[in-house]
Amino acid sequence: MDEITKVTKANMDRAYEVLHRDLTTIRSGKASSQMVESIEISAYGGSARLKVMELATISVPDPKTIVISPFDLSVLGDIERGINDSNLGINPVVTDDLIRLSVPPLTEERRLEMVKMVNQKCEGGKVMIRQARQESMHEVKKMNEQGHTSEDEVGRAEKEIQNLTDEYMKKIDDLRSQKEKELMTV
Repeated sequence: MDEITKVTKANMDRAYEVLHRDLTTIRSGKASSQMVESIEISAYGGSARLKVMELATISVPDPKTIVISPFDLSVLGDIERGINDSNLGINPVVTDDLIRLSVPPLTEERRLEMVKMVNQKCEGGKVMIRQARQESMHEVKKMNEQGHTSEDEVGRAEKEIQNLTDEYMKKIDDLRSQKEKELMTV
């Protein structure tokens, strides 16, 4: 039973981390290197995310600017194309050896759209948590049916799994509130 709870916690941790990473890519009006790290870049005959390929350094010199400095200047155009294709909504300004992105302030309408997107992504995160809970509960019931556990152990395991579920649901709600506040702050 302890093994099932450990696996449940690990699955819920993964689901939460996926959601957290996903929410960091949502533009909040302030520049962040995370906005561009996951952009898909086609270079050197392959395709990968900007951070994964380690093509460039990404810096944020001020709250409205992102600067991308490629290690190899031959991929400058590839990075620019990736940014344009990413639906980030920011036009890159290419100079001789770097790409500068000026992050414009969000309009009220765009902020509300982003809040809706955050809510949808958080609901998706909650679905992943519920799925992990459902799989674990199924495992507990299966072990009970096979006679490997007592009713007391089953009750304790189910309670632990439900407590984990409640804990992660609260973490997601807190993350949602924090991101909404960040988005609505002008």
